[in-house]
Amino acid sequence: MTLRVRLHSMVLIAGWLLLAGCSRDAGTPVAGPGKASPSAAEPVAVEIALNWYPEAEHGGFYAALLNGEYEKEGLKVTIRPGGPQAPALQQVATGQVQFCVDNADKLLLARAQQADVVAVMVPIHDSPRCILVHESSGIQTFDDLAKREGLKLAINTGQPFAQYLQSKLDLSKAQIVPYPGNVVQFVLDENYAQQAYSFSEPFAASEKGVKSRTLMVSELGFNTYTSALMTSRKMLETQPELVRKVVRASLRGWQQYLQDPGATNAHIHEQNLEMGLGILEFGVNGLKPLCRDPQGSAAEFGRMDPQRWTELVQQMETAGSLKAGAVAPADAYTNEFLPAE
Repeated sequence: MTLRVRLHSMVLIAGWLLLAGCSRDAGTPVAGPGKASPSAAEPVAVEIALNWYPEAEHGGFYAALLNGEYEKEGLKVTIRPGGPQAPALQQVATGQVQFCVDNADKLLLARAQQADVVAVMVPIHDSPRCILVHESSGIQTFDDLAKREGLKLAINTGQPFAQYLQSKLDLSKAQIVPYPGNVVQFVLDENYAQQAYSFSEPFAASEKGVKSRTLMVSELGFNTYTSALMTSRKMLETQPELVRKVVRASLRGWQQYLQDPGATNAHIHEQNLEMGLGILEFGVNGLKPLCRDPQGSAAEFGRMDPQRWTELVQQMETAGSLKAGAVAPADAYTNEFLPAE
């Protein structure tokens, strides 16, 4: 099973140069900034770009599509799968799509490059980012990890979480190696640890007969919002009602997915055959404790905390991911388009 390979932050920056001159592909007209919307009787075409290939972390958006939640709002939504050659944030910033799904730290990196992207709703409130270690290794804490002599630690050193990790821990005893994007080396070597998502790589390791333990990066304090719905400030200003409709429908989809993911997981599997039903079931069960109560109000479920954004900016500045003052936290998100409580 091939797992995600998260992009190096320098690739993110290079993406702006590659996409800056791109224009929208020919096809169904959409109600983008500066374009007239179709008549009220016609559904408005909307595109949502994912940050990676379809998997459990995108489940709520697919549930909204399959259950007709977007249709109820008068929308005809197309979800674009992501991948290394289709960076989602850049597609919003360059006007290729109206919405995308990505993580808060990636949004801040994009805004530091003057990209017009803003988070409007977040379904996954606690980060699934973790370091995967062998259960048999005896490593139970990050202090244990730092003390392990000769440990191979596979991480993408250019990513904000990795820079934060290295700023908080003395990893001089470890051998930092590139993250391979799978668990092959992890399975073979007990003295090997790697970056992971708690709802993905542990399942892949268990399929190979290896028991693992997850050290959650959020326990060190780096807790970035995950799978946030994002759009441009221009969209917020020119088509606020369209934004409100997409947010409402997406929230309902996430509430439905967390309660009854079966049909949606089957659809995700059809879209991405590498995501088997077993790992998708494992994934949604792993996501549930990272999300707020889906039975609660939609406004509370998707709401973002100003202090969390401020803290994330400060952490990324301290770790060297952002230059001081490059991003104003209040400009990176808005709760304005969430339903009233």
